[in-house]
Amino acid sequence: MTTRAATDPSSAGFLLAGAAVLAWTGILVALAGTDPATASFWRCVLALVVLGPWALAEHRRLGGVSLPVAGWALVSGVFLGADFLFWTRAVLDAGAGIANVVLNVQVLALPLIAWAVAGERMPRRLVLAAPVLLGGIALAGGALGAGAGGPEPVRGAVLGTLAGIAYAGFLHLNRSASRRHPRHLVTPVTLATVGAGITTGGVGLLAGGIEVALPAQSWAWLIVLALAGQVVSWVLIGRGTAGLSSGTAGALLLVHPVLSVLLGMLVLGETLTAWQVAGCVLVVATVGWVTRPEGRGGGLLERLRARFGREPAAATGYGSSRS
Repeated sequence: MTTRAATDPSSAGFLLAGAAVLAWTGILVALAGTDPATASFWRCVLALVVLGPWALAEHRRLGGVSLPVAGWALVSGVFLGADFLFWTRAVLDAGAGIANVVLNVQVLALPLIAWAVAGERMPRRLVLAAPVLLGGIALAGGALGAGAGGPEPVRGAVLGTLAGIAYAGFLHLNRSASRRHPRHLVTPVTLATVGAGITTGGVGLLAGGIEVALPAQSWAWLIVLALAGQVVSWVLIGRGTAGLSSGTAGALLLVHPVLSVLLGMLVLGETLTAWQVAGCVLVVATVGWVTRPEGRGGGLLERLRARFGREPAAATGYGSSRS
């Protein structure tokens, strides 16, 4: 990796902009004021308004993906839908800041799933980091006292952790498309969003229905959520990571959870106890340590990119259709 790639100012600007957009998604969920199933379902449907034509244009330019790849992309959407449902509930339970911080468990969950399912080697650094990260999540969730981030901070932290695990499952299943069709960037995301929409819609119907007669204000926030969380952020982060080293990209993406906490305080009036702040710092610091390069051999991000055949933003969960 060249020095320029590690420090390119324009690429860093794109990446930071994408991370800043992602930091707003929890705020948008709270402002929409709908239940998790309704918010999750409509964010998928509204995102498809943009992703659908984009995928068709990609199909005309590059041709279609194979049937097995399309099938795995759709199945991966089940996990993506679960991620949306867990994460939205976590935002409402624990607050936007905490929900986005604990979501970082996906950095550990993805290699763990690869180890459990495919027998791939579990990096030693992840084994050492796991108990520290879980301890930070427990503190952030209010195990030793909670502020005014949400009514159920402990449950929210647990659900945020489950959201990160579900998203890691989505990434593990979706890697087939990256390996077989590396030039198709939009099609796998679009198919996964279809799968997520079916999943969230089905859960919503079983739980009492999907709200349609929403206030105009709620529709406005859901539209912004769909476009920001699944379109704009994907373009910005994808563009930014292309011009940066994996270590630099991983470090800059930590702006996302930090900014989420600050926005939760400034926009929603969320407050955290000293223990919760310590937990957030511990989570972010642990993720930063796990994702930093390891000398000439490369760090976790480099290994994930080599293993999953795609850019580090997608391999670690900070990409296309992230919450």
